[in-house]
Amino acid sequence: MANTLKSKILDILHKDCRISNDEIAKMIGSTTEEVAALIAELESEGVILGYGAKVNWDKAYGPDSVTAYIELRVTPMESLGFDRIAERIYQYPEVKSINLMSGSYDFGITIEGSNIREISSFISEHLATMNSVVGTATHFVLKRYKFDGVVCDLPENDDREVISL
Repeated sequence: MANTLKSKILDILHKDCRISNDEIAKMIGSTTEEVAALIAELESEGVILGYGAKVNWDKAYGPDSVTAYIELRVTPMESLGFDRIAERIYQYPEVKSINLMSGSYDFGITIEGSNIREISSFISEHLATMNSVVGTATHFVLKRYKFDGVVCDLPENDDREVISL
């Protein structure tokens, strides 16, 4: 990104989206008005897509929530490529992210469900039935250690030093 102030603002908001424009301005040596204008510009450009908390879902829902990473191999649709397939998949509310990938699979998909059976049903009823799907590989998250740059859960008596880069 060409504008370093925008980059600094994005880094700050990504770590803590609740921080005020006044605080951001002090951190980057700018004015509150300039920060507000740059944030509004980033929002209108679609760089900032939304704001949210980083939630430890394992603590929030306990064992009643399951996350799966699905690798999907497809045959691209003629003249439309991968975009139409991705568009069809990301419409489902269970799908939290979908990315076109390099390697032996075409898409990496993250989905969430109440249990393994619900995720299995989603795959067999929605993904595997698509004409362009050639194969899937599903990986279930067993334990989350770090998510979006934040360590999820350290033991209370852990004397190890937390390293942040």
